[in-house]
Amino acid sequence: MYRLTEVHPPHSIEWWEGLDPEPTEEELQSSWNEYVAEQNATQYQRDRKREYPSIEELVVALWEGVVEERMAAVTQLETLRQAVKAKYPKG
Repeated sequence: MYRLTEVHPPHSIEWWEGLDPEPTEEELQSSWNEYVAEQNATQYQRDRKREYPSIEELVVALWEGVVEERMAAVTQLETLRQAVKAKYPKG
């Protein structure tokens, strides 16, 4: 268990309890930098998720396309999906 003084860097440990050795300031900063890098590298995923069609919309479009043989909804969703992917390319 531990408690940090700040939510955002610079972090400082207020107390540390446990069998593992207390991390150094350098280790804390390194871990924070890794976290920030991972968040930055995957930001496109969060951006895309907000704008992608909902699961319900996908299910309805697939039903219309597969069962009812009406591909307009599927084509429409694919066009939207490709636009979102172009707007938020992989990092």
